[in-house]
Amino acid sequence: MEKAKVYFTKEITPESLVRIYEALGRELHGKTAVKISTGEPGGHNFLKPELIASLVKKLNGTIVECNTAYEGRRNTSEAHWQTFKDHGFAAIAPCDLMDEDEDLVLTVRNGKQLDKNYVGAHLSRYDSMLVLSHFKGHAMGGFGGALKNVAIGIASSFGKGYIHCNGTPMQKMDDLFEADHDSFLESMADADSAVMDYLGTRNMVYINVANRLSVDCDCDAHPHDPEMADLGIFASLDPVAVDQACVDAVYNSPDPGKAALIERIESRNGIHTLEAAVDLQLGTREYELITLD
Repeated sequence: MEKAKVYFTKEITPESLVRIYEALGRELHGKTAVKISTGEPGGHNFLKPELIASLVKKLNGTIVECNTAYEGRRNTSEAHWQTFKDHGFAAIAPCDLMDEDEDLVLTVRNGKQLDKNYVGAHLSRYDSMLVLSHFKGHAMGGFGGALKNVAIGIASSFGKGYIHCNGTPMQKMDDLFEADHDSFLESMADADSAVMDYLGTRNMVYINVANRLSVDCDCDAHPHDPEMADLGIFASLDPVAVDQACVDAVYNSPDPGKAALIERIESRNGIHTLEAAVDLQLGTREYELITLD
């Protein structure tokens, strides 16, 4: 597979977000979903509405999310709709809680762990998707970027537990943390493949904003403060390449604060999700970095 193109800018502004999307050269068509994390209430690292509003409006996009599988303030539709409002997303664009009604079951072809993937049924409403991810650490995945945003983020509440438990329904909350770990990372890649098959790879683009680089995910209501400085915005048509470029940027940063995030990635074997995604031919870890500055 030839190298993927990953575009990069150090500038993290509404204008640079639009500019890096335009650099991709692929116009999203039809009804466009913008997949973000709404962020668990109490946390403060999620992508802010004022940063993403211009790009969402340019796409005439609908901001989409699904309910969580853990206890909190986004695990019921009523509470999650309040989070859309409280975090400012409902004020900038139409929003859609995709698993509010029911699940849509997608087939996983040649999966390592899964043969099906449960996603929010409203996914069927959309023709294309901008996967707009906050790149940061994650307590389970090591890091969260485009691949996690598609796999766990588009999964329904039931589907999230199903991925975490490697193809068996979650029975209790501890199941999220007790299943075989590398199998969970492979299950995320399997879930990615199902969504990409369903929407079509030409109908998806990926932008990672690497700011507020906490070791913890936006799903954490009390995340650690970042220990390293912001890196910038990365964009690609290849989800594996854009995540790999972000990981490489962390390792290559001169900022000594990167040590905490690197420890989080390595202690959770986070790179294995990328390895599994390559095995499933979802993309390549080889890329050409194109700086827009």
